[in-house]
Amino acid sequence: MMPMSTYDHLDLDGHLLTLLLAVYDEQSVTRAAQRLGVTQSAVSHGLDKLRAITGDALFVRAGRGITATSQAALLAGRARELLAGLQGFSTAVAFAPERLDLCLTLAANDLQRDLLLPALLRRLRAQAPGVVLRIVPSGAPEPALLREGNCQLLITPRPPNAADIVQKRLFDDRYVVFYDAGERAAPTRREDYLAGEHLSVSYEMGSMLDIDQWLLAEGVQRHVVATVPGLAALGAMLRGSTWLATAPSLLARQSLAGLATAPLPLATPRLAMYMVWHERVRHDPAHRWLRGELEAVAREVQATSSVSTSVRACAA
Repeated sequence: MMPMSTYDHLDLDGHLLTLLLAVYDEQSVTRAAQRLGVTQSAVSHGLDKLRAITGDALFVRAGRGITATSQAALLAGRARELLAGLQGFSTAVAFAPERLDLCLTLAANDLQRDLLLPALLRRLRAQAPGVVLRIVPSGAPEPALLREGNCQLLITPRPPNAADIVQKRLFDDRYVVFYDAGERAAPTRREDYLAGEHLSVSYEMGSMLDIDQWLLAEGVQRHVVATVPGLAALGAMLRGSTWLATAPSLLARQSLAGLATAPLPLATPRLAMYMVWHERVRHDPAHRWLRGELEAVAREVQATSSVSTSVRACAA
């Protein structure tokens, strides 16, 4: 039994709720302290205060780490709701980005992360110096990622399908074939493409790229010699080899820069990219600002992509 506390619910504040979520998400006092930018002793002191207020141990040792009690799991969900309410309260009257003091968590895989988020961070920091961007991998996203408040915004070609999840298209891209021109010729014909050895991507739980799923559904059989955990890893495998990789063309501006590309010798669908969020933050001023800034970055990407495509067409 927890000893009688000298604290009560009035001693709770946003800092304590944020601390609770940091420890809950990280399952580590050390990592929570790093995330919050405070000392481990400050996190431990905050946990002691939370334990006294709630009357629960909240976190207990499990092997070399800690794990949340069932009560802590319930409180974490409530803490997210309360913090969202506090944020809405602070921005409801007159939203001003320069007054924001919060951490925004975005989920994205390597294509979206490298293509959009450096420019987004520059835009956010220019307007809101108090904003910190936390980027996490989206993997194969599920509605819980947004429902539980683990991230404020998701960027993905595969929006989770649920009534409380909102999506908006950011841009689209075409698929091309990447290869090392020093090692092989371009696979200009369907026969060349199918005769080649291919690399592809396999995410967590065996999730494949949309293009791979489409090719399988169409009965297109390729000889895949290796899979990597993300698009960014394809470059190192392709360079110095005769292998092929079918991937979004925009990767030529990032991790696959310097490799040759050829049009995919098959009529395939385009890749659509979406930003996705939970219904509860649809009208939140800070979240609307965040979405607007991301859309502005996406428009710039789409515009420069269209220009570069036109230049290549003219050169041809």
